[in-house]
Amino acid sequence: MEKKLDLRGLSCPMPLLETKKALEKAEMVSIIVDEAAAREKITAFAKSKQYQVESSSSSSEYTLIIRK
Repeated sequence: MEKKLDLRGLSCPMPLLETKKALEKAEMVSIIVDEAAAREKITAFAKSKQYQVESSSSSSEYTLIIRK
């Protein structure tokens, strides 16, 4: 199951908490954030759990795809 999260406008730690919650129920999560800090923290968390992380950016938005 795939989950999509639009977390633009949220400050840390909310994007990370929402990502963790989504990963409890989904094998793949697609996330949009607009803060570099959120992108970095979500990426670090996912890598610490040995999940695959794909990241791309356009202007001031970042898209992350996390797969278990």
